[in-house]
Amino acid sequence: MRVLIAPQEFKRVLQAREVAEALALGFARAQPAWELEVVPIADGGPGTLDAVLCARRGDLRVARVEDPLGRPVEARWALLDDGTAVVEMAEASGAWRLRPEERDPLRASTFGTGQLIRAALDAGVQRIFVGAGGSATNDGGAGALEALGARLFDERDQPLPRSGGALQKLARIDLERLPRAAVQVLTDVRNPLLGPQGATRIFGPQKGATTAEVQEQLEAGLARFADVLQAATGRDLRANEGAGAAGGLAFGLAAGLGAQLCSGFEVLAELLGLQERVATAALIVTGEGRLDAQTGFGKGPARLAAMARARRRRVVCFCGVAVGDARAIYDDVIEVAPTAPPPTRAAAAERLTSAAERWARAQ
Repeated sequence: MRVLIAPQEFKRVLQAREVAEALALGFARAQPAWELEVVPIADGGPGTLDAVLCARRGDLRVARVEDPLGRPVEARWALLDDGTAVVEMAEASGAWRLRPEERDPLRASTFGTGQLIRAALDAGVQRIFVGAGGSATNDGGAGALEALGARLFDERDQPLPRSGGALQKLARIDLERLPRAAVQVLTDVRNPLLGPQGATRIFGPQKGATTAEVQEQLEAGLARFADVLQAATGRDLRANEGAGAAGGLAFGLAAGLGAQLCSGFEVLAELLGLQERVATAALIVTGEGRLDAQTGFGKGPARLAAMARARRRRVVCFCGVAVGDARAIYDDVIEVAPTAPPPTRAAAAERLTSAAERWARAQ
């Protein structure tokens, strides 16, 4: 039997490639006759850069940028052989850059992501994919636009501080210095910018916005930012699908820079040739760290499952923990850490391997 093993990363535990290799080892132990194809996937969030480089030839580049709190760090981006650049916002502005006690979307900025995009432009690139997911930020992409040349001012016509919390004081924005480039933002969710399903309400708590007061400040800031950008550009994209990705970075790049919002999974699926791989497999195995309500909002494993079901293929998902009714997306769901996460990366990989081996032996 031909098996396609195509998981996503287990956030802050294992990279997608490590998950895929751990699952493949378990399947090989239990069913040595099965033909296994390992293809790590991503959907615009963390792991996008590595997934693209698994499918396309290119070089990794490193740029000196700011992390979400303005500290200097080195972040990667890729230059593909066809001249396209791939920037993963999580490299510069991701939640993984911060310790749990540092997470504060009122202070965090996407300025470093803009610096990564600028590094690609300075290298002569004219077409850029920006993976928008895994962020520590909730600034609507204001910081990224500033790094690219935009200027933001308060009511006294003073430069606005770079942070999600400062956006409430935004009075005007000057976009004259922004570069021209073909930018496609790869979104990993379908959420709009504002409202009950928007960036702040859905994703703010995991970034540190745990109180209603903080969420109100962030929501008001994003609404103000959207109003000012609309006045400057004539574009109102706040309700667009995917605008809320990466704390609204997708919105900011689309409204301010004219970037195109795309399904990260669809772009990556084409680059990876997933349709063809699914068509030739009898069993599809995917995975992600947490299976919950957000799984259905454009996440890669759910999109892969839909692709497989369209071809009437069986789909199995290995996850750390499953919450709610997300299980209905798959034919089978195997939880590998329902009570507590494993203490080390090696332990996490071994737990996945053991779970895969047990499941495969039962088939």
